[in-house]
Parts: sequence; C-alpha cells; structure tokens
Amino acid sequence: MNPNPSRRRFLINAAIVAGAAPLAPLLVRSAAAQALTPLPADHPTAVALNYTADASKVTHASFKPGSRCDNCQFFTAGTNACTLFPGHSVAPAGWCTAWAKKA
Repeated sequence: MNPNPSRRRFLINAAIVAGAAPLAPLLVRSAAAQALTPLPADHPTAVALNYTADASKVTHASFKPGSRCDNCQFFTAGTNACTLFPGHSVAPAGWCTAWAKKA
C-alpha cells in the first residue's frame, strides 16, 4: 500500500465520507430500535400500569376511547420506546393507565 496516497484518492475518500455522514443518524436509530426488547406482559411496571398491547380490548375505568401508545406523550415513534418502560418497546396500539395526550 502506498504510504503517500495521491491527492485525487484523498478527495475521493473525503467525498465518500461526506456523502455517508447524513446517513449516520439513521444507522444509529436502527441500532437503537433493535436493542429494545418487547415489553413482557409480566413486567412489574406493566402489571402496575395495567399495560395491554391492544387498546381495543381495554375495559379499565380510566380508559378514554382513542387513547393509545402511539398518541401518548411518553411514546417515541420509530423505536416504539416508552419512557415508562426503559429498555423495552411497546405496541403502538397498546395502552396503560399512565397514558397522557401528546402535546
């Protein structure tokens, strides 16, 4: 390998790196989504907050029609993360008693 790369080779490599830089956040977001495990039904916080993966089946007294994880302030779209359940993903169509309307 040539220890002194040419200027042309340097400029080509710099252009490739500059072109790939905007894609880095997408790769990080994808890796973060894969790191989350689905929230198990027997998780202590899920049980305490009456979490269910399907809001259409909720019979809890505090349930408001139309309230789902995907329109809750604690939900993060793209990763399906919920700040109430760190390290876990939740179903966008799910619900729990901590639901709060997204501002």
